[in-house]
Amino acid sequence: MSVHKALSAHVNGLNHIIREYALLDQDRETFIEEACQLCKAGLPFSTEKINQVTEKMNLLSKKIENLPERQMVSVQMVQEYVSK
Repeated sequence: MSVHKALSAHVNGLNHIIREYALLDQDRETFIEEACQLCKAGLPFSTEKINQVTEKMNLLSKKIENLPERQMVSVQMVQEYVSK
């Protein structure tokens, strides 16, 4: 019975990490979209919030093998994307 509880706790922990990663991924995409909109409008923008979320995601990706590590985003990357 204790093996079952240990496995259940392990799976629950993994599920929590995956859910947290997915929520962070949504936040990251929102921040990227905001930066793109500001860039298109010629307004100042920062990638700080994007990269803060990216750091958290990358820490989680080290805990579970199949979660992809995300690339840090630079202002230049946003500008290049918007100019396409």
